[in-house]
Amino acid sequence: MTALADFDHPSWKTALGTLAGYGLILLVMTAVLFLVPYAIFLNV
Repeated sequence: MTALADFDHPSWKTALGTLAGYGLILLVMTAVLFLVPYAIFLNV
């Protein structure tokens, strides 16, 4: 048994998928809430 075999359980894949999903949502929300208004008011 290798050391990486301990991380081959589906729960690890679920945890990584959840973290990736939350990171993507935070990235989109940051862009919408901060970068878009900044770009709008920069051109005014």
